[in-house]
Amino acid sequence: MGRFGFCGALLVILGLVLASSIGSAQAQLTMGFYSKSCPKAEKIVQDYVNQHIPNAPSLAATFIRMHFHDCFVRGCDASILLNTTSGEQTERQSPPNLSLRGFDFIDRVKSLVEAACPGVVSCADVLTLITRDSIVATGGPSWKVPTGRRDGLISRSSEALNNIPPPFGNITTLRTMFANQGLDLTDLVLLSGAHTIGVAHCSSFTNRLYNFTGRGDEDPALDSNYAANLKARKCRSIGDTTTKVEMDPGSRNTFDLSYYSLLLKRRGLFESDAALTSDSASLREVNKIVKGSVQDFFTRFAESMEKMGSIGVKTGSVGEIRKQCGLVNG
Repeated sequence: MGRFGFCGALLVILGLVLASSIGSAQAQLTMGFYSKSCPKAEKIVQDYVNQHIPNAPSLAATFIRMHFHDCFVRGCDASILLNTTSGEQTERQSPPNLSLRGFDFIDRVKSLVEAACPGVVSCADVLTLITRDSIVATGGPSWKVPTGRRDGLISRSSEALNNIPPPFGNITTLRTMFANQGLDLTDLVLLSGAHTIGVAHCSSFTNRLYNFTGRGDEDPALDSNYAANLKARKCRSIGDTTTKVEMDPGSRNTFDLSYYSLLLKRRGLFESDAALTSDSASLREVNKIVKGSVQDFFTRFAESMEKMGSIGVKTGSVGEIRKQCGLVNG
């Protein structure tokens, strides 16, 4: 066999080994993973969520965003929950994550699970379950959450900045960043639907209102009446860093199709929202969702969430089961 033939064969073998290892890791995520080691784990999480989320429904939007940001950096391994203790700052301190909250909620759930089954249930699974259960508790879709994730040992602020899709991303950037995680255009459009709930800070989009091209202009892709309303009632200056705006006005606590209808009216808040209607393929997906039923959207959204929840998962002996979600075990 010639040198190039040998190298080609070697690459094929390595590729098969890699594919096998990835498939094996994902196969270790199973429904009811803790059925014997901690049989009440999922009910403990669900009960706490059902007890508290109805009184603080805005946390549902926070948790789904946190889960999304976690999975896009080193996989769904709860690296986003780690505190900076020394040296380089963690993902939690990275600009895309500075407005996240609810860490104390996660810590309380984890402490309840630890009390029942010490050292068994990962923070990565706790976060994933809280996300699903909080969306359900606010009337949103449910999806399957196979468990068995383990917690990561590394968390770097710079990696969050480089891997989390930004609110100013165009369609090319967004498609590339999603593809890097094994997600396609359909997943991009469906997962963006999480913007149907929650709020955003003015600083995430005021450039669209006041200085889009550096000349003191508005983004022409934003409806001018909507822009005028935002400037008059919400974000009164480009330097506003504290005011919050509903991403789906009038429907911020309801998981519905309103977000997509607003996109077609050029009223998506972020550039990344507007980007979904700038490309013919993504626009077709948006129109498909708007013309369908809420239940159809829920079903398809659930499929993309299940797909996202398996990104880069650590299983088996990789990583650890943290005792506290903010700290690597000593």
